[in-house]
Amino acid sequence: MKKVVILGTLDTKGAEFKFIKDIIESQGVQALVVNAGVLGIPHFKPDISNNIVAEAGGTELAELIAANDRGRAVDVMMKGSAKVVSELEKQDMIAGIISLGGTAGTTIGTHAMQALPVGIPKLMVSTVASGDTRPYVGNKDITMMYSVVDISGINSISSKILANAAFAIAGMAKGVTPVLEHEKPLLAATMFGVTTPCVTAAREYLESKGYEVLVFHATGAGGGSMEALITAGFIKGVLDITTTEWCDELVGGVFSAGPHRLEAAAQMGIPQVVSTGALDMVNFGPMDTVPAQFKDRKLYKHNATVTLMRTTVDENRQLGLIIADKLNMTTGATALFLPLKGVSLIDAEGQPFYGPEEDRALFDALRDNINQDKVELIEMDNNINDEAFALAMAKKLVDMLEK
Repeated sequence: MKKVVILGTLDTKGAEFKFIKDIIESQGVQALVVNAGVLGIPHFKPDISNNIVAEAGGTELAELIAANDRGRAVDVMMKGSAKVVSELEKQDMIAGIISLGGTAGTTIGTHAMQALPVGIPKLMVSTVASGDTRPYVGNKDITMMYSVVDISGINSISSKILANAAFAIAGMAKGVTPVLEHEKPLLAATMFGVTTPCVTAAREYLESKGYEVLVFHATGAGGGSMEALITAGFIKGVLDITTTEWCDELVGGVFSAGPHRLEAAAQMGIPQVVSTGALDMVNFGPMDTVPAQFKDRKLYKHNATVTLMRTTVDENRQLGLIIADKLNMTTGATALFLPLKGVSLIDAEGQPFYGPEEDRALFDALRDNINQDKVELIEMDNNINDEAFALAMAKKLVDMLEK
């Protein structure tokens, strides 16, 4: 029978874990407790001991205790916890997972959760859930609940928070996802505000042909989430219109999706149509957060919280090389569309980021480095947001899928 995994440090937060265990089991849901603590004696007996977790992380527990290195201990238990829960998932034993913690406990708990597939309920009660949660959530469907007070004893506040968390994971574990009456093939598309007209037109066309389109906002987390779903086998085809996250990865903006962006579809061999959407911009926060070395660059206030910086000729040349290299990895049908009259709403004649020279450097680098035995190169005398361009990409993807 599947169980809710309760993962955490039973030496320092044992009373709190016992509290949520009792509530979960009171709801008719079985629990399986994994101890990721190192130094102390567990408050109650777990189902999987810290010795097993440490060994799964590559080190004997006694060695960790003797070393007395907190950072190393967290690293080992983090890796070990992920390996343990992955094995449980392979045995189809996990109905959900919950953890509690401060920074160390959150690091261990969420690392283990990230090892599990999308769809398995994941709940992290954390003292750091009110800040930047991206390092903890990553590309997975992890629910983070702010603990309000430190996880240090059961009191009139923590009892309410922890009880809510326990009821939540029990409810998620018992829930049955409704089966959709008509499940459609899933496609993925990437969008930014400055490529919205293009993606909207393409999405509507694809939906009219019987496909379901998941649109990902290309803010780093969006592109990363799309890549993870592709790797997990959910996605049948990709309309990767907005590859802007590579600008932030290259130059140092805030919306990077990491160095492996654009690899998943190529490696999975699924049909992909790719374009150069928003490669004219690097993203930063409010104007006063733009790094000093970029203050003399061409900047544009997109809104109160986002400042855009125009990519240079050299940066566009580098982007072309990178994207060509990623697409050349493909093992499936791939097409690259170049919009010769601009890559975004603001890269058009009369707009603030209009840059024919910059775009030319990008397009030339792509032309010169794409392996056209693997990647079909299609150039159109349009801005990326012209309806004709959007529909051409959508029709190409449908053609690939039908073949």
